[in-house]
Amino acid sequence: MAPLGAAKVGLFAAAGAGGDTGAGYFGGGQLSSGVKVSTVDKFAFPSDSRTTLGTGLSAIGKAQGAMANSGTAGYFGGGRNGSTEDTVDKFAFPSDSRTTLGTGLSSDREGVAGMANSGTAGYFGGGSYEDTVDKFAFSDDSRTTLGTGLSSDREGVAGMANSGTAGYFGGGSYEDTVDKFAFSDDSRTTLATGLSTGRLFLGAMANSGTAGYFGGGREENPTYRVDTVDKFDFSDDSSATLGTGLSAARRYLAGMANSGTAGYFGGGNESGGSVDTVDKFAFSDDSRTTLATGLSAAKYEVAGMADSGTAGYFAGGRDPYMSTAVDKFAFSDDSRTSLGTGLSAGVALFAGMANSGGL
Repeated sequence: MAPLGAAKVGLFAAAGAGGDTGAGYFGGGQLSSGVKVSTVDKFAFPSDSRTTLGTGLSAIGKAQGAMANSGTAGYFGGGRNGSTEDTVDKFAFPSDSRTTLGTGLSSDREGVAGMANSGTAGYFGGGSYEDTVDKFAFSDDSRTTLGTGLSSDREGVAGMANSGTAGYFGGGSYEDTVDKFAFSDDSRTTLATGLSTGRLFLGAMANSGTAGYFGGGREENPTYRVDTVDKFDFSDDSSATLGTGLSAARRYLAGMANSGTAGYFGGGNESGGSVDTVDKFAFSDDSRTTLATGLSAAKYEVAGMADSGTAGYFAGGRDPYMSTAVDKFAFSDDSRTSLGTGLSAGVALFAGMANSGGL
């Protein structure tokens, strides 16, 4: 089989967002000699080095196609490990290798929230009763702090995003406030309609382009923990409360999503203590199922992020001690594995966000 170094015709290409570990693939085509081939060449991002797969196409073809694995990395930031932390750990997709950024959050914070404009930048907002929003450029992981932060100092906030358009930070410090940050200029507006009740230590996730969800948390009065899931339509930021909430009232949970398919809320604390529960909400009809396999341990104060289209991750938390564990759920079948390399230190009350090629 001839490599791509040989001239071919009838060959199609596709581009994906660059990343630390992704790759692009070119398959099939016809050589200048007229011979059709089944070759598949792989170009690693970002080095552009080429290898030829040992197994090519199942049949020789001329007008073949191409595709890219463009997932990049997920980030976990802030939290508490004996004292508040500014650490940001980065997990490369799909290898799941971990590095710790040289520049962390602008201050040590717990109860922080995360969200991302995939392909451009990620944001960590609030925590430790601050209004600070730190922005990390995905091109080089450099950090800037927005001139305009949250509309109030808050802890126990949750974040989600409509990638390419705007990100949202909701709740915290028993408030119902939802702040919206436009990705075009990082300007902030506060939604006229907030959460259905003021609460903190809730989770959030989003079906990018369609709607975002805030689930669970703790109210000041009267019910302490709630099973409520509020849905915000990205077309007009209107909100509705789902008829079916979480499988139980829960606080200190986390959310992540396979955009276009389903969102997940994992871990948390119920009236009987910590749980390993993972609730899955299908975006087609917002119906809920509970995964047969939950987290690797009952934990609360966890964080979540996802490589949309591939896998989601729940990390850290208390079980009851500070945990370094990172659980990975494959979106193809919701099976769980635990990463060989976890967080750089046991941490709780922190946040996750991701630069996901699936968005």
